[in-house]
Amino acid sequence: MALVIVGLGNPGKEYEKTRHNAGRAAVELLAKQEGFDEFVLNKAANALIAKGDVEGEKATLVLPETMMNRSGKAVSAFVKTPKAAKSLLVIHDDLDLPLGTIKMVAGRGSGGHKGVESIMRAVKTKDFARIRIGISAAGKKNQAKKVSGEEKVIKHVIGKFKPAEETALKKSLKKAAEAARLFAVSDLSAATQFANTR
Repeated sequence: MALVIVGLGNPGKEYEKTRHNAGRAAVELLAKQEGFDEFVLNKAANALIAKGDVEGEKATLVLPETMMNRSGKAVSAFVKTPKAAKSLLVIHDDLDLPLGTIKMVAGRGSGGHKGVESIMRAVKTKDFARIRIGISAAGKKNQAKKVSGEEKVIKHVIGKFKPAEETALKKSLKKAAEAARLFAVSDLSAATQFANTR
């Protein structure tokens, strides 16, 4: 079964390079590294898609062109059943992780991420793999510094990465793309072990 790898973010120039688009950036990097076809708009799904293969494993890369909280609509065009969700990998930003870290999980709740919630509702299961990319400042003991209050959270996630954060971001995008590659060519446990090892 062909893999479906989804990079979450908001479409449009004004959201490029924002924290909320970290998942989208990781999938774009994967496409570049693996020599996928150009992304083209699939009108029915309202998503940019690129087809190709990762070391012989067929994959469709999906960048929803909907706003984040409607991501499920785009994903459900490619993942029709809970069983098909076993071949789904969603890459997204995460406020609960410090910048420079990624975590791979499967079968977990959305952690309040609107894009992930939307996908869970659309594919009728939470049983799929996810790579979470940290976008918060590091606090004590390498935990994420919490941003609280809805307004502050929104301002943070749709804010652009600062130049000082670029190196840590590049590192985590590279690691996320590599974990996605492992998920494609090996299996979930190999990818998880790689992603979750500091």
